[in-house]
Amino acid sequence: QVQFMESGGALVQPGGSLRLSCTASGSDFSSSDMAWYRQTLGSERDLVAQIRSYGSTYYMPSAEGRLTISRDNANSMVYLRINNLQPDDTGVYYCNKFPPRSAFWGQGTQVTVSS
Repeated sequence: QVQFMESGGALVQPGGSLRLSCTASGSDFSSSDMAWYRQTLGSERDLVAQIRSYGSTYYMPSAEGRLTISRDNANSMVYLRINNLQPDDTGVYYCNKFPPRSAFWGQGTQVTVSS
C-alpha cells in the first residue's frame, strides 16, 4: 500500500525559507515520478514541482528560481525547498506521484507566509 506523509510546514515571515519533506511507503518509489502540489482555500491542488524517477525536474513558472525539488531513493524521501517565501506561497503542500493518484493523498503540511 502506498502512503505519503508530509512534514516541514510552518509559519514564516516573507523572505524566509523552508524545506518540506515527504516520506513515502510502497515498493515502487524509485521508479515513480513524484511531485509536490499546493492547495489554497477554495481551489484545487496545483502542481508546484515535479521530479522524474531519473532526476529531471520541472517547476511552476511563477516560482521557478525559488524552488528546489530533490529525492532520496534509498530512503524513499522527496524534498521541496522554497526560498524567499512570499504570501502567495501560503497553502497546504502535498506530495504524490505524478500524475497524482487520488487514493494516495496524505494530510499535507501547512505553509503560512505572513509578517
